[in-house]
Amino acid sequence: MSTPHDILCIGSVLWDVIGRSDRAMRLGSDVPGRIIRVPGGVAMNIAMALARFGLSPDLLTAIGRDPAGDELILAATVRGIGTGHVYRSEDLPTDTYMAVEGANGLIAAIADAHSLEAAGDKILRPLADGRLGSRETPYKGPIALDGNLTTQLLREIAVSPLFARADLRIAPASPGKAERLLPLLDHPRATLYVNLEEAGLLAHTTFDSSAQAAQALVAKGAHRVLVTNGGEDASMARHDMVLTQTPPPVLVARVTGAGDTFMAAHVAAEMQGVDEADALTEALNAAAQYVSGDTPL
Repeated sequence: MSTPHDILCIGSVLWDVIGRSDRAMRLGSDVPGRIIRVPGGVAMNIAMALARFGLSPDLLTAIGRDPAGDELILAATVRGIGTGHVYRSEDLPTDTYMAVEGANGLIAAIADAHSLEAAGDKILRPLADGRLGSRETPYKGPIALDGNLTTQLLREIAVSPLFARADLRIAPASPGKAERLLPLLDHPRATLYVNLEEAGLLAHTTFDSSAQAAQALVAKGAHRVLVTNGGEDASMARHDMVLTQTPPPVLVARVTGAGDTFMAAHVAAEMQGVDEADALTEALNAAAQYVSGDTPL
């Protein structure tokens, strides 16, 4: 089994269509701004960030055999992201995400990840058929897994021997899909990356700080968890420690993809041997640079 990559990124890979304005917005606002179309999806955002940090990610996802899919494969390839194990569907279109952002943050978003959901466990075939692993010799490297997969597939992953030896790094796709990750909450090899709202949804309560949220998720069985809280604080917790830091203050130019950048920076730092405190610092700095608009897409 040849694995010329550093990490697998499993989940949504699609086109982001994002409208941004430098003005504060509310329901019904009609303001000038810019509309861009860029590669996106949680797995793709993480993969692109990992590539910027010098790693070689490989994708496990579903992409249509349509012009949008061909463009997306090319976009990944030129960014140094492996696509050799991507499931290319003949009858499912390439997925799309649409968002509107104002100076006051994300106003609204719609994720059309129906093709990824319809593909189901077909995207995981390389982990079972010997290309990346099998039930007898499961994949042993790091895996970034996102919550755009169906609840049923995430349940199967939680107990699957294919993931029994992997270093799982897990992120919800959005607060609306956070509870899909409940089957993986107590996975013994998982690190969970969530924001304060997502932590509350997983714990069925609300929290005032990232430290409080991180400790609560560990108490509910999480092996290790990182919780972000915008520009306020971020915490890492496991059963024997809690670490909290404050991100550097920046002017916010964009928000879509910030959490994925934070996760990728943290994973990259730990893969390069950085200790937990410095890894959290590097992740917060990378996320701050991203939301300020200083990091290229």
